[in-house]
Amino acid sequence: MKVGIAGFGVIGKGVAKALLKGLPNLMLDSVASGSKQKAADALASIGASADIVTPEELASRCDIIVECAPTDAFSAIAVPALAAGRILLTVSAAAIIRDMSIVEFAQRHGGRIVLATGALLGLDAVRAAAEGVIHSVDMVTRKPPRSLLGAPHLVENGIDITNLSEPLLVFEGSARDGARGFPANVNVAASLALAGIGPDATRLQIWADPTKVRNTHTIKVDADSARFEMTIENIPSVEKPGTGKITALSVVAALRGLAAPLRVGT
Repeated sequence: MKVGIAGFGVIGKGVAKALLKGLPNLMLDSVASGSKQKAADALASIGASADIVTPEELASRCDIIVECAPTDAFSAIAVPALAAGRILLTVSAAAIIRDMSIVEFAQRHGGRIVLATGALLGLDAVRAAAEGVIHSVDMVTRKPPRSLLGAPHLVENGIDITNLSEPLLVFEGSARDGARGFPANVNVAASLALAGIGPDATRLQIWADPTKVRNTHTIKVDADSARFEMTIENIPSVEKPGTGKITALSVVAALRGLAAPLRVGT
C-alpha cells in the first residue's frame, strides 16, 4: 500500500524513517507540508525521496494518509483523504473532538479514521471497559512548563508559567475544554475520551510542573468490569518538547498493524 504523510515535523519524519527501513507491504509515496522547502530539507536530511504534493494530490495517490500536521490543518488534510475513501491515520484526537462531524463524513464517503494510541497507555483496556459501564475516567497530566508555552488557555487567562519553582495547576475541567485550551498538548486526553465515556464526562487536570523532565500522564478508570490506574512518563522529543518520542513510534506501530497478518491488541 502507498503511504502519504501530511505534516513533516517530528512525527512525520519518524514515520518516514520507519518506512525507509522497511515496513512490510507499505511504501512511502509522497508528502504534503505547509512549507515545501522545509519538507524538502527534512526529506534530504534522512535520505528519503518522495514527491511533495498538496493534500488533494496526496488523497488521490495514496491508500493511507498519515496525518501529523498542526491541529488547525487537520480538516484540510482529512476532508480530501476521507472523501477519496482513504484510511486516515492520525493522533489528532483533539481536532476530532472539536468537529465530530468528520466521523459522519468518513462514513458517507467510505473513508476510515484510525486514531493511533499516541502518548497514552491503556486504551485497549478502556475500550474494553466501555463495552460495559464505565462510572468515571480521570486523567492528570504533568508536563515541564516549556512544553505548555503558548497554549491558548494560558494566553487567554494570563497564566505565566515561565519561572515556576513548584507545580502549578493550570487547568481542571472536561477533556473537551482541555482540548480547546491546549490543542497541541492534550491529544492524549482526547483519545482517552473517545475510547471511553466521551469528552464531557472525562475529567482532566493539567499541571505545569518544573520538577518533571518527562511528560507524565496518569489515568484512573472505574468501571463495572474493572478498576485500574496507570501512569506513563514520556520522554519529550528534542525538536518539540510537547510531543513525546513515543508518539511517532505509536503511529509506526499502528501503520504496521494496518498491513500485518497479525495485529496484537484491539
